[in-house]
Amino acid sequence: MEKINYQLKNRTDKVKLPTNLGFGQLFTDHVFEMDYDTVLGWHNPVIKPLENLSLHPATMFFHYGQAIFEGLKAFKNIDGDVVIFRGQSHLERLNRSAKRICIPEVDTEFVLNALKELIAVEKDWVPVNKGESLYIRPFILGVDTFLGVRPSQTYKFIIILSPVGAYYAEGFKPVSILVQDEYVRAVRKGLGECKTPANYASSLLAGEEAQKKGFTQILWLDGVELKYIEEVGTMNIFIRFKDEIATPKLTGSILPGITRDSVIQLLKSWDVNVTERLISIDELISEYKKGNVKGIFGTGTAAVISSVGRLTYKNETMLINGGNPDDLALRLFDEIISIQYGMVEDKFGWIFPVQTKEEFVK
Repeated sequence: MEKINYQLKNRTDKVKLPTNLGFGQLFTDHVFEMDYDTVLGWHNPVIKPLENLSLHPATMFFHYGQAIFEGLKAFKNIDGDVVIFRGQSHLERLNRSAKRICIPEVDTEFVLNALKELIAVEKDWVPVNKGESLYIRPFILGVDTFLGVRPSQTYKFIIILSPVGAYYAEGFKPVSILVQDEYVRAVRKGLGECKTPANYASSLLAGEEAQKKGFTQILWLDGVELKYIEEVGTMNIFIRFKDEIATPKLTGSILPGITRDSVIQLLKSWDVNVTERLISIDELISEYKKGNVKGIFGTGTAAVISSVGRLTYKNETMLINGGNPDDLALRLFDEIISIQYGMVEDKFGWIFPVQTKEEFVK
């Protein structure tokens, strides 16, 4: 792979981050970009100023949706070092999505180092407050100028950065979830396990309708029988039954969440009985009526952990844990945040160093 080229803009003012960062609304000055064609492979890596893309109206991904993306975070920890949480895992998932969408895979080690260099350039954009982070969005687009259904032969890989606060305005306040049985998000052996725009486009109408009814998110059921719980729009889901913590097993229609995997590893390290299995909505309702549902929570990169306070399916409304935050969910949230900010030891090798405090202040 070629050496990264730098095309940096001249800054005249020091970056000042707003008090309320929100999520996905503010972007840094520079991006990482590289191109692909069948002759050169991935080439022309560059860190350059953020600018609008200039693309022909016949660019293939506009018409046929050949695109994938990831979402991960960098943090400034309590020692003043900048680190990335589970960067390798996210890039490995990007490559799994790429394979499914017929996009050429990237060299994960090269991309991690490119990301390290990009964050070094944009170090002033890394938030310093606990709960805030630098959200990282890598994505790949098929960019052939061609109208016809086939894989593109040229691609553009871009990484943009965005300083963010909490994903949900509610914070750790339990969210309200509507179980969706009028639409489906994905089916097994389809694209459900890929992080591709099509999966999010298919969720928009159901999400809009749920929000009009006062719900924060929707919980999808399987796309064939509308029987088994799958995932929330932006999170994987965990059910805290009386004697186990259960999460839907990965059947090919569920995104294999990195935070989901982190939670499973943490629970096992705490000797908690955690299982990956099929969970029917009927089982959930039945166990709730017996008093055996002690908590429900979602997991995802953006929100980390979200406790569910209310779950509605048809005419059944379940008030989970009295509508209060689940104590296990709160413990998991605190543990993951503590690892990300360097407040406890990283026993799992999840932290990738970007810059030390000394490098950061230069």
